[in-house]
Amino acid sequence: MIEWRDEGTVLAVRPHGESSAIAEIFTAAHGRHLGLVRGGTSRKAQAALQPGTRVDAHWSARLADHLGAWRLEPVRSRSAVLMSDRLALAGLAAVTALLSRSLPERDAHAPLYARTEALLDLLGQGDVWPLAYLQWELALLEEMGFGLVLDRCAVTGGTDDLAYVSPRSGRAVSRDGAGDWVARLLPLPPVLRGAGEAGAADIVAALGTTGWFVRHRLIGAEVELPPARARLIDEIRRAG
Repeated sequence: MIEWRDEGTVLAVRPHGESSAIAEIFTAAHGRHLGLVRGGTSRKAQAALQPGTRVDAHWSARLADHLGAWRLEPVRSRSAVLMSDRLALAGLAAVTALLSRSLPERDAHAPLYARTEALLDLLGQGDVWPLAYLQWELALLEEMGFGLVLDRCAVTGGTDDLAYVSPRSGRAVSRDGAGDWVARLLPLPPVLRGAGEAGAADIVAALGTTGWFVRHRLIGAEVELPPARARLIDEIRRAG
């Protein structure tokens, strides 16, 4: 028997059979991991199976490559803030959907786990959450090996008038360096490199650029971004 215990956050749950469920959990030391929750459709089990809930997770299986089974105890529920905050609800759904789509199963990503928990702890703080979410998407790309390099122009090497991002390299390009390629480049709002205003319109524009890389580098160009992310962008735009 193989067993381990870890902390984690519930990403998704789906029914399995008549009374069980399969829970997908992003754990601190074991990455995105699936397991069976016996009796997972019961009212008692629902407290630990809401997306975004932080849990104490015990996983066991006869062999390492088996699905295995969870025993879960809720540590922190985030449901209270979600009931009254549309931005928080959309934000949580976007985070869990992107993690579910982009993380390889059972690969540990401890820094990203810590960053995700910090972001989810800010749910309900609408004045800071959109910017924190943008920074989290940048961290997600970095963790998965596709970090953007936005401090100097990939063409000229200069640091002035950086206005674009190359979709090919993920590096910044200045107006002078863009030349005839400008139509093929992505916009580089100042907020994306930690400068300028961080209003709703600025963050929405920056998420357009990060979204291109999330789709084409993490989940596949042939796959649409999760609808939850589009709903989050709508809520950021509405709140601004």
